[in-house]
Amino acid sequence: MLDIQTIIYALAGGVIPALIWLAFWLYEDYKNPEPKGLILKSFLLGMMAVVLVIPLQKIVDEIFPGMVIIAIVLWVILEEVFKLGAGYLGGIKSREDNEPLDPLIYMITAALGFVALENTLFILGPLLDKNILEGVLTGNMRFIGASLLHVVSSGIVGVALSFSFYQNKSTRRIALIISLILASIFHAVFNVLIIYKGSMGGIIAFSMSWVGVILLLVAFEKAKTIAPNRY
Repeated sequence: MLDIQTIIYALAGGVIPALIWLAFWLYEDYKNPEPKGLILKSFLLGMMAVVLVIPLQKIVDEIFPGMVIIAIVLWVILEEVFKLGAGYLGGIKSREDNEPLDPLIYMITAALGFVALENTLFILGPLLDKNILEGVLTGNMRFIGASLLHVVSSGIVGVALSFSFYQNKSTRRIALIISLILASIFHAVFNVLIIYKGSMGGIIAFSMSWVGVILLLVAFEKAKTIAPNRY
């Protein structure tokens, strides 16, 4: 049975780690920070994306039961598309999206909002069963694993939008589609490794995420230096 205290604990376990990651990424943009209102909007829309995705994922499960590969791929595509929608509506479509780094910031923020609610739901299960230790362990593992996964996958899209910031609409559209495909592939491979390849798969998946974060940090710094095309 749900009670307020359990919900608060689950929210704390899901939201606080996501906010820690968010603080880290926002610090990287401390010289030209985005408006707090748009950051909050992107984060909350990322959380809302979870609510919208879950019913669709259940439909996928009914059509393709048993966590077969096609179901995993469709799950991933849904998550990546809805996170993109959250980032777009949260800040990318606003006037404040006025420098190359901005789309990357909004995509990462939306991803961490998604992580916050998704992690909360994962932690809530063990807490409802009065298994506090499992809830803590679940929170810690997802802080390391799922948080990085979503940041990197959405970051791939953000990087594409950042690096094509001064390009024409057609080029940006192509960059967006390609990056969304790459993000979905990365996300799907992570999930397949976790689900089907046991402990070794988990090690490989987490290693992929950490390598992805390092590359994302490099891209983040590069995006700060992108100048307008001058012809």
